[in-house]
Amino acid sequence: MLVALAANLVIAVAKTVGGLAASSPALLSEAAHSVADSLNEVFLLAALRRSRRPADRRHPFGYGKERFFWSLLAAVGIFVMGGCFSFFQGVEALRNGGDEKLSGYVAGLIVLGVALFAEGGSLLRALHQVRRQGGLGSGLRDPALRTVVAEDGTAVVGVTLAVVGMALHMITGQVVWEASASLAIGVLLVYVAFRLGRDARDQLIGEAADPEASDRIRELLGEQPEIDSVEALFTMKTGLDTALVAARVDLVPGMDSERVEEVAVRIKRSIAREVPEAEQIFLDVTERGDPEAREAWESPAATGERGGA
Repeated sequence: MLVALAANLVIAVAKTVGGLAASSPALLSEAAHSVADSLNEVFLLAALRRSRRPADRRHPFGYGKERFFWSLLAAVGIFVMGGCFSFFQGVEALRNGGDEKLSGYVAGLIVLGVALFAEGGSLLRALHQVRRQGGLGSGLRDPALRTVVAEDGTAVVGVTLAVVGMALHMITGQVVWEASASLAIGVLLVYVAFRLGRDARDQLIGEAADPEASDRIRELLGEQPEIDSVEALFTMKTGLDTALVAARVDLVPGMDSERVEEVAVRIKRSIAREVPEAEQIFLDVTERGDPEAREAWESPAATGERGGA
């Protein structure tokens, strides 16, 4: 990721210099896009480092959600620095026209050609990483990697739009083509920022675990002979590969407190073994007929300590 950050900074400087020299709104829009990408790389580096911190007294469920928070900031950066500035450049070009010279076109297109090559290579590396992590379904669960793929894909499309806009401006002499390219880049960036921000928001406010994991947990609970029924099952992602599980169950009658505690430990170990992401497991019984059983199910072994069993 440090290599990607350095590449984005170099590309941002090149686009800025080329855009100012050529007075190109499309190239300046892409410069703002690269600056936003560079800032987002910093956010993602912070996310990767801070999310690995172990749980402590203040954050007993760990710091896994740091990834979601920094991904949300990255989405805001794309929206503000990339999308809004691109809209501004497009509107200004339509209002004031353009006065690019042939040398400006050539310099701008060269810069965009180099940027397209660099961004395309970065996108291929990100897609390769996605394949290594299980493909589009599993690999894109990581908000940091999802943001990198979105940034690189958007960069490739944005540079292509800028090239087309500058080329049509050069051929026709009409600045509307380049202004339209800037506006299109702005729309693209706002859309990507919205999608990334929406995903990060859902995870921050408490997104449920994957449906497959929830179904497997419910199935495991239903298979236990000591459980009469599963009244409710709640799950929440606490990190990229961790989740909290809370289940309210109704026990069969006639169990003493010692037996209840043994069953609780066995059930939780079974869930932790079959569903590795279930890091925190809490069980609650709705049966109130046996006070001893109720007391046993509310003990630490039944309700849950860190580690799940």
